[in-house]
Amino acid sequence: MSMSRIAFEQLPADIRQAVAAKTGAVHQAVAAPGGMNSGIASVLDTDSGAVFVKGIPADHPQVRAQHREAAVASHLPSSCPRLFWHLELGGWSLLGYEVVEGRHADYAPASPDLPLVEAALAELQGLTAPADVDIKQAVDRWAEYAPPGTLQHFDGDALLHTDFAPDNVLIAGGRARLIDWAWPTRGAAWIDPGALALRLIEAGHPVGAAMEFANHFPSWRDAAPEALTAFGAATASLWREIAEQDHAPWKRAMAEQATSLAHALDTRL
Repeated sequence: MSMSRIAFEQLPADIRQAVAAKTGAVHQAVAAPGGMNSGIASVLDTDSGAVFVKGIPADHPQVRAQHREAAVASHLPSSCPRLFWHLELGGWSLLGYEVVEGRHADYAPASPDLPLVEAALAELQGLTAPADVDIKQAVDRWAEYAPPGTLQHFDGDALLHTDFAPDNVLIAGGRARLIDWAWPTRGAAWIDPGALALRLIEAGHPVGAAMEFANHFPSWRDAAPEALTAFGAATASLWREIAEQDHAPWKRAMAEQATSLAHALDTRL
């Protein structure tokens, strides 16, 4: 669900003053390009340095996702941009982040970004989901898509990102930075390597090569074959539903690629 974007200067004066109380004087605000999942997304030049501010109206349905993003921020690995502050006032929910000057990751075969992405995910794989933060459970997120009798395989305590679209991985300073934590999830650690494998197929990797990349991660390598087969089937079912609801060519292509991954995982069993 997209929302209309406004400039930082259009926020009410009391909200801009509350931001300035966190950052020091704001000298310039430049609207950030990209997705429309924020009512405001601007890079501020302030007395304390550059700050990326993203926010949405407090009555918007997506505000819950932003609250999850804020709550999980302090538990994320060092590859993720730091959250400096979270403001709720004047009908707005605002997050102030470290600015990461980078470009979106290139997942193409033989891309030099791939080892950096692998390192970032390896760091994340070592983390347990925080018990005191209300985040989604993998068993709930995949409940409608997993084959009957397989849902228990998705259960676990790992902190998962689950959306490795290249837009969510910035290459900056010689490392991959994981951004956009709107859907932090608690579940089996092998889910993230599987989610990344699908995006590698989208970027042109043969299915076998994408599965081999996932094999770099012990969680995937050591997972029960039945669990990975269930993941393949659930992912194919999910993307089929997405493609049926929206006939955008890239979504249809993702559904086909998810089906090919599911077939490869099934035949491996």
